[in-house]
Amino acid sequence: MGSTTSCCVPSSPKLRRNTHSRLDSYPQDAELGGEETGCNLQHISDRENVDESSMAHNPSDHPRAGTIFLSKSQHDARDKRKSLFINNHETTRRKYSSCSTIFLDENTVSQPDLKNTIKCVALAVYYHIKNRGTEGGMVQEIFDEKLHPLTKSEVPADYDQRRPEQKQIYRFVRTLFSSAQLTAECAIVTLIYLERLLTYAEIAIGPGNWKRMVLGAILLASKVWDDQAVWNVDYCQILKDIAVADMNELERQFLELLQFNINVPSSVYAKYYFDLRSLSESNDLSFPLEPLSRDKAQKLEAISRLCDDKYKEARRAARKRSASTDDLRGVRWVPAILS
Repeated sequence: MGSTTSCCVPSSPKLRRNTHSRLDSYPQDAELGGEETGCNLQHISDRENVDESSMAHNPSDHPRAGTIFLSKSQHDARDKRKSLFINNHETTRRKYSSCSTIFLDENTVSQPDLKNTIKCVALAVYYHIKNRGTEGGMVQEIFDEKLHPLTKSEVPADYDQRRPEQKQIYRFVRTLFSSAQLTAECAIVTLIYLERLLTYAEIAIGPGNWKRMVLGAILLASKVWDDQAVWNVDYCQILKDIAVADMNELERQFLELLQFNINVPSSVYAKYYFDLRSLSESNDLSFPLEPLSRDKAQKLEAISRLCDDKYKEARRAARKRSASTDDLRGVRWVPAILS
């Protein structure tokens, strides 16, 4: 996720050192025991009842747990491949690299393509709604579009029975992202928060609540990821019929259902990125491939040599430090540039 490994900024080590120094300088009474002085108090993380077994199966927290949307989409992918095999239909022709031509796309884990990422996220939400469980789940009124409509138009009586198409979900997400000028990384974090909400609160996403659930995830992801976050009142300019108080309440309850866990490790982010790529390939939404040009090849080669030089320099410095402690830092040689 760029240059950071987490979406949450830790507290300053300097402030922690100052706090401990103030505690150490405070004179303790010799007659008071360790329990009365509070020296044996457990850390707050040790006092919390964290179920590690459930965390290991939560894809939004654990990097090795499989994503929910990919497992829900595999049923339709198998049926699609079976129908293509039975009917002998031709699939879209894919481009493959050869000895003379190499095809690459501009989409990377650090710089995803915005349009294709939004398409994949919308498709993931579609599979969540289509293959949702029959037992339902807990009902949260804050996400109900009948109680909190996004428009002034009358909500149909069977609003919770009309399953939205993938294009409808894509248009809704694309409108928010284009109007608020959000990035592709924010779309991936949105999907992570959405699946974290489904697992933490045990909520089922359906035709009657998907818009407000996606809106809450986008609202929170934009504030966590972007340095200059979009305000709630700005979303009211995009969605003309929604009030600021409703947006504030949506954000507050969304955070409470997430148990205020907005941390996204880099490993979890990378897992969702590659699973979205797998989802796009299985649904013929592959990212556009372009032949590798000479200029791009030279840039890739230069970046590869730079990384290789840094790795060799780090290994050389590590061997020198382990051999002797006379000079820990050593002399750093800089190659001369001849013009």
